[in-house]
Amino acid sequence: MTDAFMKDPTTMNTRRLLIAALGLTLAAGAASAQTTFDQTHPGRAEVNQRLDNQDHRINHERREGELSARRAHRLHRIDRHIRRQERRDARHHHGHVTRAEQHRLNREENRASDHIGK
Repeated sequence: MTDAFMKDPTTMNTRRLLIAALGLTLAAGAASAQTTFDQTHPGRAEVNQRLDNQDHRINHERREGELSARRAHRLHRIDRHIRRQERRDARHHHGHVTRAEQHRLNREENRASDHIGK
């Protein structure tokens, strides 16, 4: 390349834009890889699977008439609270929950589970 080409402001701006775009592309790829890890982390996966199971149990018992609409709504609200807490905990620990947090979330799920079907 010639010196005139390197000093051209238009070329320099184009180069900067290309480098910035490449950097954003790489950052997006890294973020997507982190998201995959976050969702499949064993501690989070267990908590979320239990929440899904409880959601199905609540809906099933509501359809069977074993739970009133009001009671089902309250149980779903408790589950939403637990899910929000799990997400908050994971956000503080780079995509995973600690053992202590997982135990706490499991205790909360156990308490909610005890109210399903009563």
